[in-house]
Amino acid sequence: MNARDRVISLDAEKTSTSGSGLAGELLRLATQSESVAGFLTQCLPLVVQSTAAEFAAVARFEEGAWATLGESGRPRKLPLGLLADALDREQALTDDVWVAAPLGPRGKASEVLAACFSRNNPPKSLPPALVPLAGAFGEALAAATWRHQARRRIERLETILEIAGGWNQTGEMEPLLVQMAEAATKLLGADRASIFLWDRPNHTLVGRPALGVKDGELRIPDDTGVVGQVVRTGRPRRIGAADASEVDRQTDRQLTYQTRTLLCVPLGTGEGECFGAFEVINKISGEFTAEDERALEELARHAAVALANTRHFEQLLSRHRHIIDQAAGSVSLVGQSPAIEALRSTVRRVAGTDLAVLVLGENGSGKEVVAQMIHYLSPRRDEPFVAVNCAAISETLLESELFGHEKGAFTDAHDMRQGKFELASGGTLFLDEIGDLSPGGQAKLLRVLEEKVVVRVGGSRPIHTDARVIAATNQNLAEMVRQKRFRQDLYFRINVVSLDLPPLRERGDDVMLLAEHFLDEFCRRGHRKPMKISAAARKRLEAHSWPGNVRELRNLMERLAYLHAGEKIEADDLAFILSPTGEAPPLVGLDLPLSRATDAFQMEYIKKNIERARGNMSEAAKRMGLHRSNLYRKMRQLGMQVSES
Repeated sequence: MNARDRVISLDAEKTSTSGSGLAGELLRLATQSESVAGFLTQCLPLVVQSTAAEFAAVARFEEGAWATLGESGRPRKLPLGLLADALDREQALTDDVWVAAPLGPRGKASEVLAACFSRNNPPKSLPPALVPLAGAFGEALAAATWRHQARRRIERLETILEIAGGWNQTGEMEPLLVQMAEAATKLLGADRASIFLWDRPNHTLVGRPALGVKDGELRIPDDTGVVGQVVRTGRPRRIGAADASEVDRQTDRQLTYQTRTLLCVPLGTGEGECFGAFEVINKISGEFTAEDERALEELARHAAVALANTRHFEQLLSRHRHIIDQAAGSVSLVGQSPAIEALRSTVRRVAGTDLAVLVLGENGSGKEVVAQMIHYLSPRRDEPFVAVNCAAISETLLESELFGHEKGAFTDAHDMRQGKFELASGGTLFLDEIGDLSPGGQAKLLRVLEEKVVVRVGGSRPIHTDARVIAATNQNLAEMVRQKRFRQDLYFRINVVSLDLPPLRERGDDVMLLAEHFLDEFCRRGHRKPMKISAAARKRLEAHSWPGNVRELRNLMERLAYLHAGEKIEADDLAFILSPTGEAPPLVGLDLPLSRATDAFQMEYIKKNIERARGNMSEAAKRMGLHRSNLYRKMRQLGMQVSES
């Protein structure tokens, strides 16, 4: 009997205790990884370790070819025939020292988990730990892939929105075409780009800009090459290295250029009439993907409107506002607690002004959401919203990041770059974690806020900026001012209006409102029926302290929506809710006498508040409604260690 005929169904064996633990770890990593590659880098070594394999890899079959997504162990050449058989038969298979198991539900899998074992100990049957983990690995990989794609799409749409906003300021056709080509090459990582307009009466396609051609204009018959196919069919085309024979080499010779990969999409009117094509050539890294195709199509929709700017400016404005409305519709402050109702009312009042706003709140409580709401409710909603994390900018890069630099200003300044203040001019600049700004950075920021003028690094020309500034921090800036760690003049400049965002644990019934809101949203995105939360699970959610606030709750609901198999969430499904330190929420043993239980609770309560205040005893005492001296006295009574230094 051939080794490939030894087949074991994915559900034929029960998950062992160790396998269950690894499955849980895979799902946890899926919700935290920033990319699919990062997820696989972390997970594949765990698979190798748990199955005693020498090598493990995940490969995907896409567009007629296999691609390795990640691998761990000493590199081996994958047995593509075995992988294809496993995918076709929707079964886990073995062959010699290899095991291959499809990842995903029947009929929908395109990835395969492959593991190679020692020739001294080849797998006579599928290793017990591998098969049950394949299903969990597939679910985790799907979740990581979705998170990565969603994040990339949001970033891409934000970039396109900024690009299209700049096109509004260009009234002449030639500069507009150059801007479009430059934007496409940067967005998609391509070498060149061109816009082809269809001259129907003369059966000609006119391409601009065209490097290497006199007057920068290329004229070709409208039935030539890939571009001709796109304008005549109205359908996009992607050409990889394997399809290079379809490229019009005569045009390449005319341009003294070699086309290796190509992506071309139609340019059309709102009525569906094709009037040209948008083409990018030679992906700098690899080949153009389906994601690149969607991005160029989105960019082409804006380009089509902008090209008719002189006659149909309203069309471009309408398209721009449609995306703005979509972005604004996705930003909401969910909740009915008194604190949130009051905050929502204040946001509406300050949105129509240009007052500087300081948003205070713990990490994950939704400070950027508040800033976005102010922006989208303001007259500046059609202009950019630019967010900057001050904690992530070193002092040496601060000026370049915020104010921009001229070409040649320093070693790596190969091109002129606009700073965040310029990019946000007319709109809103959100300065997150402003409490982490260095003293030098604080001084430079204050100067710009007072003068409303920036000068790029290496430049001398003052540039006026009209950006509304909204700052945010999770620190006590007033205390930092008293400690001389934050400039008092800057504090007063950014703190014209202060908005205090309460932590989730203080918002009462909002916990369940938010949980159901996020759960419904992610179920809809995942194309599954809405899930219900049992009464016991509700109590569990309401009892949790939510150290990660709304961000923690959102991530939990996302994990449940994509990875929970049932239609109802029970309390046991929430057993993995832990604080960032890995400790479960404090519970007092029911077997203790009342006096000892009370002391135990008070000690834990004081300890957690001191940790939350990062060791600041004055702040911890304030949170508990005590004077600092009374807090020390109480700690001594409870036998807790006290340090009054």
